[in-house]
Amino acid sequence: MLRLEKIFQNDDSSFIDFILIVKIIIIYLSIYTYSIIESNTLFDLLNFKIYLNSNYLNISIYFTLTIFLTEIFFFKKNKFYLDYNKIFYKKNFIILIISTIFILFLNKFNNLFFFNINLIYLIIFICFNLVILKYSSFKIYKYLIDKNIIQRNIMLVGTYKNIKNFIIEKKNNINVYKCCIIFDKIDTELKFIRNEIKFPVFSLNDDIRSILEYHALGQIWILDDKISNINSMLDHILKFSVDILIVDISKIFKENLSLINSKYQFIKFEISRFYGSKLFIKILIDKFLSLFFLIILSPILAVSFFAIYLEDGFPLLFTQDRTGWDGRRFKIFKLRSLKNIKFDKTHQVNLNDNRLLKIGKFIRMYSIDEVPQFINVLIGDMSIVGPRPHMVEHDIYYSSFFKEFLKRHKTNPGLTGWAQVNGLRGATPTPEIMKKRMELDLWYLNNWTPLLDIWIIIKTFYVIFKYKGV
Repeated sequence: MLRLEKIFQNDDSSFIDFILIVKIIIIYLSIYTYSIIESNTLFDLLNFKIYLNSNYLNISIYFTLTIFLTEIFFFKKNKFYLDYNKIFYKKNFIILIISTIFILFLNKFNNLFFFNINLIYLIIFICFNLVILKYSSFKIYKYLIDKNIIQRNIMLVGTYKNIKNFIIEKKNNINVYKCCIIFDKIDTELKFIRNEIKFPVFSLNDDIRSILEYHALGQIWILDDKISNINSMLDHILKFSVDILIVDISKIFKENLSLINSKYQFIKFEISRFYGSKLFIKILIDKFLSLFFLIILSPILAVSFFAIYLEDGFPLLFTQDRTGWDGRRFKIFKLRSLKNIKFDKTHQVNLNDNRLLKIGKFIRMYSIDEVPQFINVLIGDMSIVGPRPHMVEHDIYYSSFFKEFLKRHKTNPGLTGWAQVNGLRGATPTPEIMKKRMELDLWYLNNWTPLLDIWIIIKTFYVIFKYKGV
């Protein structure tokens, strides 16, 4: 529901940010707790006045602030949790020493507090709590991986020899090899290879789009040995929505957790911007706004349900397969605006479509039929802002016209998007209109920030009334 695997898709920076926030809170609470129990009992922990009247009030403020600023500005941020965990003690010991020296220096000129032996006990108490944080964070990270809550579903691409050797190497459990493409063997040879390699094996002639969808792939790793030519592989793969990493297996480096399998350098050839802490913020905004709008729009939904039922009976909702992140299919929810008769569902609705219900014309004009998609947002299949999802058939059709069309799926589809607030709302009856929408969607994907999402949401309210939909 939170799509945690996408937050961790390219690195663990969001989890490390979370640990930093928790660490600052723990340090502050440690000082607060110590200010109480120094001369009182645990039963007085909720007596905030003791803390306010103690010498530890200034310590807690300056100490936590100094630790936070030291971490942010004087230490390189780790991108991977295992790297961060490996140097946890060393890094935090240095930070505590620096912060303590700074506070003592500050106290010399300002008399913020009185130094005594209890300050040393306080530092020991903080260190003890940080040890618990390290242990707990590792357990949480391991639990998320063991329960497949976070994982990177990967397709390997390379020669038979490279892939065979690569898959037997020790790897981080967060990386899951789901299938592979072997490009130096013909189809008859692949039949025997499939019996040897214990997961699905494909060739460049297979339907890669369907493979990516079926295996819910998020990344493609191209194993480059500096001998084979990878340009032909890139031509086949670049048009799809998944992230692409080129792994240099020609040289083994000194063991380092930031390397692939702790020994191979890699290049992020093409990756989505939607991961890490920014994506987590986007998800939180999505959940909050979808709940908010479902509540305030519930009277409009109830009236619409009643009007549809009076005019044409059940069903009240319309569902259809649409293409989501990385090409994965999902069921989209809409208010039913068309008559309950048999027709070609791939045929887009136009202005004077005789299939429209009377109430259907109105609810489509003001996008009321889209309101149930807030449920899709809650489920995690969609976002408030993103490229509009198309029917699977349309995606397949237009991907044959435009090479980059499937790249629109590098994030969750949205209720509204950059194309919609720029006038391309509603049906796309011609390839030219679809191309313009695609170009605007790709611009959004390449320039996305949480602030851009907020601007699009604000602008959408204006667009709904200026560009009435069909």
